[in-house]
Amino acid sequence: MTTYPASFCPDCGTELGERRLDGRERRYCEACERVVWHNPAPCAGVGVVGEEGVLLVQRDVPPGRGEWSIPGGHLEADEPAPVAAARELDEETGLRVDPDALELLDCFHTSNGDGKYVVSVGYVVHAHRCDGTATARDEVRAIGWFTPESFAPYEGVLHGDHTGRFRAVWDWFRRDATA
Repeated sequence: MTTYPASFCPDCGTELGERRLDGRERRYCEACERVVWHNPAPCAGVGVVGEEGVLLVQRDVPPGRGEWSIPGGHLEADEPAPVAAARELDEETGLRVDPDALELLDCFHTSNGDGKYVVSVGYVVHAHRCDGTATARDEVRAIGWFTPESFAPYEGVLHGDHTGRFRAVWDWFRRDATA
């Protein structure tokens, strides 16, 4: 299995061909007689909602350097999605949250057009459930608290499908506040 489309077999190094399997063209190693699967990478993120809006981070790494997103990233092989979301929040912003405090928000499948696909699981939590002070940390240029109305005139760009997630976090907050 590879995250990006493979050209060579990850086991023996032979250049891959293609074979039709399950109604699709798949990368195939004739030497190993095996399919080299191209699968999406699992990711998780957490939308934090405070009095000033939703916490966004400005990315300082590709893809989307300079664009804004909900804090998140790749799952490690041995961690469940809520644990990864909480870890990524801490790594990127310094905010710590118990993974059990996270509420499931959404899930989306996307690609940046470079051959890599991700499946991102989104969570949401109120800022008062977090410990620490939000600051820009690993892989983050800046942080900010935004509502959809305050972000629009800011002229920032939201990364990929984070436009939908940002709106979903804000809508969750508004529904939760009126419940």
